[in-house]
Amino acid sequence: MKKSSSSSNSSPSQSSNPSPPAQSPSSPPPASVAAESPEAAEPIRIVIADDHELLRRGLAATLADIPGWTVVGEAPNGRVAVELASSLLPDVVILDVTMPVLNGLEATRQILENTPGTRVLILSVHESEQIVREVLQAGAQGYLLKSDAGRDLVKALEALLNNQPYFTSRVARLVLDGYLRGTPGGAETTEGPLSPREREIVQLLAEGRSNKEVAGTLGISLKTAETHRTNLMRKMNFHSVADVVRYAIRNKMLEP
Repeated sequence: MKKSSSSSNSSPSQSSNPSPPAQSPSSPPPASVAAESPEAAEPIRIVIADDHELLRRGLAATLADIPGWTVVGEAPNGRVAVELASSLLPDVVILDVTMPVLNGLEATRQILENTPGTRVLILSVHESEQIVREVLQAGAQGYLLKSDAGRDLVKALEALLNNQPYFTSRVARLVLDGYLRGTPGGAETTEGPLSPREREIVQLLAEGRSNKEVAGTLGISLKTAETHRTNLMRKMNFHSVADVVRYAIRNKMLEP
């Protein structure tokens, strides 16, 4: 009996051009075509300047809850705020108007001169058309009343970060009313006849600083500080420090 030859066909035949194994639908795509993940966006950097520590801490705590936002510095007065803005280059500086050493208006001018890309949000208790007008002249992009901060702070910052101005609703009405009836020409403002340096000296003198302290704060010589004071008193017809204090209070450089 002849032996069957079927044993020679028992092993499966192999193709000369083998096909690649089928890929499971759940398998990830090859690394060469995998989508690249975008780089994480840079965090929004914020500096807070207010002479009340509890308020600064409260604002910082609120902003800490916003993903991608970080408070990089806190300042107890306007001069420190200017220094922090120059060194930290924040996206936004939140400034009170009435602060010691250097008020918010002067700080705004200096910050925007030193770091033009920084946006300034004024946070104040003052609901005054004159102050709002001066804030705009100084270059601030937003004005928020402290009484509205709990509700509107994040919204205000988002507006500034999108290059949009922001004003508390009551302040917006003041701005609109002032525009509709025209800006009064006779109102005294901190622009007045004083230079930025003279306005700094007015505030420091009104705070009771001596010539030596003024010189140290501004980084000038004692003789230069004395000369500035003499010229200022003569120019503004101030006869005493009391006149300087009244001027500073009237122009919101100092709280009464």
